[in-house]
Amino acid sequence: MRLVICLPTYNERANLEPLVRRLGDLFAERDLDARVLVIDDSSPDGTGEIADRLSDELPFLSVLHRSRKEGLGPAYIAGFRWALENGADLILQMDADFSHDPADVPTLLAATESADLALGSRYVEGGGTENWGRGRQRISRFGSFYARAILGVSVRDLTGGFKCWRREALAALPLDRVRTKGYAFQIETTYRALVAGFRVAEVPIVFAERRSGGSKMTRGIVLEAMTKVPELRLRAALRRL
Repeated sequence: MRLVICLPTYNERANLEPLVRRLGDLFAERDLDARVLVIDDSSPDGTGEIADRLSDELPFLSVLHRSRKEGLGPAYIAGFRWALENGADLILQMDADFSHDPADVPTLLAATESADLALGSRYVEGGGTENWGRGRQRISRFGSFYARAILGVSVRDLTGGFKCWRREALAALPLDRVRTKGYAFQIETTYRALVAGFRVAEVPIVFAERRSGGSKMTRGIVLEAMTKVPELRLRAALRRL
């Protein structure tokens, strides 16, 4: 199956090249028909220029430049549309800062043999986090518990962003109606898949603190997730999701 890995980037110049090369090695080792798509939101640190240089060298790499920073959600939606238009059978989301281990990609791919969406989960048996303080762990666990309780679903890690979609599931989502931009985007897309009747499987992963660069988490992102989750449940109840 043809795989496209979507990598949204904003100021990831220190991480992008080693990650892309690691993924290229994985493609060769596993004999995967795969591409990496970098979606860069006009990073002022030159990440987009690095991506262009690498794409001239590496035949499996494509670059999608966006005119401004709009958030994680709009970047992923642009990448999803590109992947679907270019014949992807599987579309994988992952962070560009090594928080998601490329070695876990085959596990997610294998899970899509019986699921429409495979989700790398920190909160199932065998999963976890690495180099996180207690405060961040509490916030993350509470966020997942809050979303799960409000939405009435059993998925343990609704805020997780290491995900692999089968084409049929992603193509069925009304991407033009997805409005969330931060980490609430991960909650919304997984919830929409569940409401639509698609099978979601969680596989354990260890989420590591980024190797370099600053966190993209802000108070606004947290507030968006807190306010949008009840709205998602209400819209689903009214059949307006």
